[in-house]
Amino acid sequence: MSTEQGPAPGPGEWQRLDWRVIPLSGLFGGGLSLGSFVPVAVVVMGKLPLWSALLVLPAWFLLPVLGGAGIGYVRWRRTRYRVGPERAELHTGVLLVKRRSLARERIRSVDLTAHLLLRVLGLVKVRIGTGEQSAGGESTLELDPVTRAEGERLRRELLNRQEAADGVPRQDGELAVLRPAWVRYAPLSFVAPLLGGAAAGGVMQVSEWFGAQGEVIDWIGGLFRDTPLLWLVAALAAAALLAGAAGALAVWVEMWWNYRLEREPGGTLRLRRGLLTARSLTIEERRLRGVALVEPLGIRLCRAARVDAIATGLVQGKDDERDSHRTLLPAVPRPVAETVAGRVLRDGGGALRAPLTPHPRAARGRRLRWALTSASVPVLGLAATGAFLRLPELLYAALGSALALLPLAVLLALDAYRNLGHGIDGPHLLARSGTVRRSTVVLQRGGVIGWTVKQSYFQRRSGLLTLTATTAAGDGAYEIPDADETEGLRFAADAVPGLLEPFLQKPPSRAI
Repeated sequence: MSTEQGPAPGPGEWQRLDWRVIPLSGLFGGGLSLGSFVPVAVVVMGKLPLWSALLVLPAWFLLPVLGGAGIGYVRWRRTRYRVGPERAELHTGVLLVKRRSLARERIRSVDLTAHLLLRVLGLVKVRIGTGEQSAGGESTLELDPVTRAEGERLRRELLNRQEAADGVPRQDGELAVLRPAWVRYAPLSFVAPLLGGAAAGGVMQVSEWFGAQGEVIDWIGGLFRDTPLLWLVAALAAAALLAGAAGALAVWVEMWWNYRLEREPGGTLRLRRGLLTARSLTIEERRLRGVALVEPLGIRLCRAARVDAIATGLVQGKDDERDSHRTLLPAVPRPVAETVAGRVLRDGGGALRAPLTPHPRAARGRRLRWALTSASVPVLGLAATGAFLRLPELLYAALGSALALLPLAVLLALDAYRNLGHGIDGPHLLARSGTVRRSTVVLQRGGVIGWTVKQSYFQRRSGLLTLTATTAAGDGAYEIPDADETEGLRFAADAVPGLLEPFLQKPPSRAI
């Protein structure tokens, strides 16, 4: 069956969803009933005569199918949308009619998503958004489904912007494309141990459903009957990590397979990715305020990083992880990440390679104190409990925790200090911090709309302060912690001239 759309509708003409929403709704209704069909069939066959069961079971399966198809028909009949010269409109509902309208100049994203069945049928779900967070989805129009050709037409029409007024020539084309070797970084993410723990919990939960949880525990106990407790814990942790690594690989492949980042005419960045569920995300360059080079500890140890966009109007997806809509590039070797970030910023990656101003040694002392204090809390707790209850096992545990945690805390504190830095490179300001999750932010100086200067009592004694650059994009605020007091204020004044000077105290002039 052809999935191509006919001639493009004229401006202001009302359109319907694709008619295949009717069988799709029926199919999903049948899928919901199929999940309970087997247990219901077992109960019915055991309780009713054969002729009664043969009447009940088809009705149990067919009623949700017909009901879903009926709901799909009502949606198809009662949902209309149109794109006019000034507004995009959506009307839907039967008893409660909803009319939503978005001004075209406020539309910031037109994202296309298609799970496996929609891809086979040549259909997509279109989400049109302004990037604002509002209750009830008032800033979003969702068309589910339309043909792929119609989705592409809407995306091009609604995001058709004029060339930049600065006269910079647009270099359209591919910025990055998937390399299968990047998958090796997937098990290094923080998702892997979480997935491992979830897998272990899932096994125990399923065994409880079938009343076999005791048998599973006995089987594991018998398998490791002659194994010391320490080796048992290590073996179970290793098994969970292996399961988590396998899960992280599967998640990465599903999310990032077929990845492609390109710059399109009209000044937009388009990111396409997904194996089973295809996603197409679009970011206007005029809304881009910078990028962030993010390096979680495991990935950083392998000299890799990912690239996130700092932009206004990014819609947070309901069915994706929070950062997936802002991630332009998954974890890749750091030189590749710097190159792609430079292509996005049109500076060749120079900003990320610019030298940064280090922070004073007082910042190192603060991190050492915080790290040692945090590591000492569980050690002192175990030691105090062991001494009070006269349990030497807890005292040995306290000693082991001290030998493991205190050196690790010192290493992390020193690494956190080495990672501190800030600087200015042409039109961008830079800020780097973090150790478990190091982040280097490259932010347009023109995108900074305010500075927040914070100084605690201990910072005042050490001559330090924390600067926070406020912007309307990304997280909204980016910190430069524990900078030198004098140098930090000078940096803020130089980065955005005229913004901070009215609040700075000038030295009194000498009388002649």
